[in-house]
Amino acid sequence: MQLIVASRNVHKTREIQQILGSEFAVRDLRACPEISEIIESGTSFEENAKLKALAVSRKLPGLVIADDSGLEVDALGGAPGIHSARYAGTNATNREKIDRLLEELARAGAAKDARRAQFRCVLALARNGEVLGVFEGIIEGQIADRPRGARGFGYDPIFVPKGFQQTFGELGPAEKNQLSHRARALEKLRAFLILGRGPIKI
Repeated sequence: MQLIVASRNVHKTREIQQILGSEFAVRDLRACPEISEIIESGTSFEENAKLKALAVSRKLPGLVIADDSGLEVDALGGAPGIHSARYAGTNATNREKIDRLLEELARAGAAKDARRAQFRCVLALARNGEVLGVFEGIIEGQIADRPRGARGFGYDPIFVPKGFQQTFGELGPAEKNQLSHRARALEKLRAFLILGRGPIKI
């Protein structure tokens, strides 16, 4: 089954392909320069995922999935949330985003037991300008004192999933892809597409 990811993030596309496996052929927008950057103007992960999926599905045939994901930290009132990708500025590096987050936690005086956080992923599936389903995945954990590990991307080096000692940046791809927020959302998507358990709506 072929899926188009409404993204040009090579890390995200690779992770989606690894999680879904050989039953799916996943491609993204890197070969589609005619599709301009989609402004994420929504006020929630679901709104942004739908915006992206609908915009691309109106221009390309086939099934389109759009992912909006982010880190929600309790001590920061749920920030960075939907602003995770731009938390330290539009063109900030992953390290700059992490540094900003750790600085905000220090400023908030968050002790270790107040560093609870969760990664949230919302996927929207669309075709021909119509949303077919919305799927959510959440993984709870806490923020590490400092970045650890060079695997993954984004905030992975400072997120320790519940029940683990290692950050996502230290876990291997196979282990991360069994328990991550994106894996949980994609499992619901797979059930919808392969097993016919739908429509599914969060």
